Amino acid sequence: MSAANVSKPARIGNCSGFYGDRLSAMREMLEGAGPDGQGLDYLTGDYLAELTMLILGKDQLKDPSLGYARTFVAQVADSLALAQEKGVRIVANAGGLNPAGLAAKLTEVAEALGLPTRIAWVDGDNLAPRAAELGLGNALTANAYLGAFGIARALEAGADIVVTGRVTDASVVVGPAIAHHGWTPTSYDELAGAVVAGHVIECGTQATGGNFSGFLDLPRDATPLGFPLAEVAADGSFVVTKHAGTGGLVSVDTVTAQLVYEIQSTHYLGPDVTTDLTSITLTDDGPDRVRVSGVVGSPPPDRLKVCVNELGGMRNQMEFVLTGLDVDAKADWLRTQLEARLAAQPPAEVDWSFGSRPVPDADTEEAASCLLRVTVKDPSADVVGKPFTAAAVELALASYPGFTLTAPPGRPSPYGIYRPAYVDRSEVTETVHLPDGTTETIPGPPNVAGFETGAERLPQPAVAMDAPTRNVPLGTFVHARSGDKGGDANVGLWVGSTGDPGREPGLRERRVGWLLHLVTPDAVKSLLPEAADLDVEVYPLPNLGGVNILIRGLLGDGVAASTRFDPQAKAVGEWLRSRYVHIPEELL
Repeated sequence: MSAANVSKPARIGNCSGFYGDRLSAMREMLEGAGPDGQGLDYLTGDYLAELTMLILGKDQLKDPSLGYARTFVAQVADSLALAQEKGVRIVANAGGLNPAGLAAKLTEVAEALGLPTRIAWVDGDNLAPRAAELGLGNALTANAYLGAFGIARALEAGADIVVTGRVTDASVVVGPAIAHHGWTPTSYDELAGAVVAGHVIECGTQATGGNFSGFLDLPRDATPLGFPLAEVAADGSFVVTKHAGTGGLVSVDTVTAQLVYEIQSTHYLGPDVTTDLTSITLTDDGPDRVRVSGVVGSPPPDRLKVCVNELGGMRNQMEFVLTGLDVDAKADWLRTQLEARLAAQPPAEVDWSFGSRPVPDADTEEAASCLLRVTVKDPSADVVGKPFTAAAVELALASYPGFTLTAPPGRPSPYGIYRPAYVDRSEVTETVHLPDGTTETIPGPPNVAGFETGAERLPQPAVAMDAPTRNVPLGTFVHARSGDKGGDANVGLWVGSTGDPGREPGLRERRVGWLLHLVTPDAVKSLLPEAADLDVEVYPLPNLGGVNILIRGLLGDGVAASTRFDPQAKAVGEWLRSRYVHIPEELL
């Protein structure tokens, strides 16, 4: 680390928020960096999610040499020369289940391009071979979430590209910041700041206006949203921005949207540091620039989280169209008929989902229709294959009037079950394979701590309880972003930081106080009836102007097994915003 780096921020960009994100993003971020990489030191990508690990596990069942994100190889082949020209180093978790295989493939690519490239990789996360021994069951994949110090060591050793297995999403940003600034494992506040930076930019354009409930304030034209970057200072504070001239927006609200995304409680537990989310301060730093400061960190937890995926069995589904009058009676008869026909060889699980009822006196056939979906699961494909689809199709002329299917019968497909687990740190050996061919073991943190989430605190109401109110959508001035954490749904709500500049001073603060008082577990269950019988947790985040909601078990066994209409809970926040609540008139 040079002395100059101590005061110079680490400029860390993102070019992927998931496996399947915009293929051209790596080149776009490099081209936008300016001459000699001005504006960008490191380019990172997040390719892994719980579902992705299952997909990669299925890939390896077919071909053991796979198990990594193959789109990353194509991106590097297209952009490696440009990255080297601009001096930008690349860090990605695209190694998935096979970081060594990805590193070997990238070496082939670099050699074919005639570009000498120093490639390193980090592994040690794969616990599947020892799953039974560790009490993780019959796992297809079992990967501990590693931290960032292996990445940092690879960069310190001069790596041009670092690929990893299952590190935390934020670690691909934290690692470059550690290497750039020379932080140690006890630089808790600095590490926590970088974790927040990583969390903000890890999902790509979700930080620049994508999936943003305030999208009406965006241009909404065809210009692709720009990918984000973070300028991380030596003290862990940072600025979120994007390349000039790219689409989208970086604002306090777009950054808040990503901050409350899939965080669970008020403390973000990571392998390197525990981050206090209530300590974050956001300030406007100019057009498309938001400064994040004040983040407080503490020792990480004493155990490591493990992403476990198991093969759950086989599934199949069919969707029926019900049109016009008496749709409930039509649905009841079809269900009675089909379940009787399946009784001879019943699937282990049969799930029915009935969509919104049609509007009366509709002026189009589609508006007069609704959908009834049946999903079946069983360990055997033979049960949910032809016996299921034939039983449904044979009712075509023998059931309700207007019998129609939305698609032809399909073949069964495998599904997976996700569950989180935890192991002692001593069971995991993080290893970095350096460009010179040597390997090093990354020691664990010097200090660890157990952690328990504090009890929910109920704030006082912002206005008098008997104040006049209006019954309007919650989203009148409340934003939301939601997503999945395994079988749980996470919903962040916050009061928008922008609005009519002519409104009276202190209005937002009073709105925030009202929201914090409104959102309780019981209120969530009332507004979202599908959560009525589930455990709901609410965590106030007054510094961000909102709350975080955790709905336990809404998604069953996770996205790959869920039969919900929205299996990743991506739209639960928008559903909640559309619900009507009584808002004091003085806040409108």
